[in-house]
Amino acid sequence: QVQLVESGGGLVQAGGSLRLSCAASGRTASTYTLGWFRPAPGQEREFVGAISWSHSTTDYADSVKGRFTISRDNTKNTVYLQMNSLKPEDTAVYYCAARLGYRLEYNSNAYSYWGQGTQVTVSS
Repeated sequence: QVQLVESGGGLVQAGGSLRLSCAASGRTASTYTLGWFRPAPGQEREFVGAISWSHSTTDYADSVKGRFTISRDNTKNTVYLQMNSLKPEDTAVYYCAARLGYRLEYNSNAYSYWGQGTQVTVSS
């Protein structure tokens, strides 16, 4: 079992920045992938970005590419989602998810473990 706890959400004006954290505990391993998701119309959870923990490879949704950056701190078992140039359409609950395996996955169904989510609200 892997436990994930997100933090860092809040209210910010358009153009501002926030950094979300996802702290992993429990049966953590270097052979897993962390993803960030948010609800979207027509989808249960939309892919935002992901990082392969051991390889540090990342990928992002087109809608956030160039604005969001995922990084990790091995010593803290924590993954970060740095969000810059925020837009009102980025408003959502952001979820951190984990799956065993090196490969980045874009479908939320591929992830076995989920955090409780953290609210991000961007005002115009």
